[in-house]
Amino acid sequence: MADTEIATGAERFEVRVTADTHFGWLRTRLSVERTMMSWIRTAVSLIGFGFAIVQFFERLDQMPGSKTPFFPNAPKYMGLSLISCGVLALFISIWQYQWTTRYLRSGSFSRVAGLKERMQSPVLAVAVLLTLIGLFAFGAVLIHIG
Repeated sequence: MADTEIATGAERFEVRVTADTHFGWLRTRLSVERTMMSWIRTAVSLIGFGFAIVQFFERLDQMPGSKTPFFPNAPKYMGLSLISCGVLALFISIWQYQWTTRYLRSGSFSRVAGLKERMQSPVLAVAVLLTLIGLFAFGAVLIHIG
């Protein structure tokens, strides 16, 4: 390879198949899982908090003695914004997770992994399910505005 060319992917590293590199690969793979779970926790917090804001202010308006708010739809818009951020975070995290795991299975890294089959993880299924729940929450709040 010429000095002006830049290697991409796993080929730019010298990958030796040893126990150390295999366990390093496993640590990296588990780190990807932990990162994905952190994204999921953040997204669930955003979706839940957005939905809670909408529900809280809806109940507050129904309490006797409460005053008419200056911006009556502001909590709903804030809730929709937070739910949207949570769903967007899940979309980004799913993309990042799939890109990284594909990279870790590619090229000479596949020899280091030592796996005959693709490593399956329930974290991706949870992220997809929570994305659907977030979209449902967004739709429920959006339909209820008015």
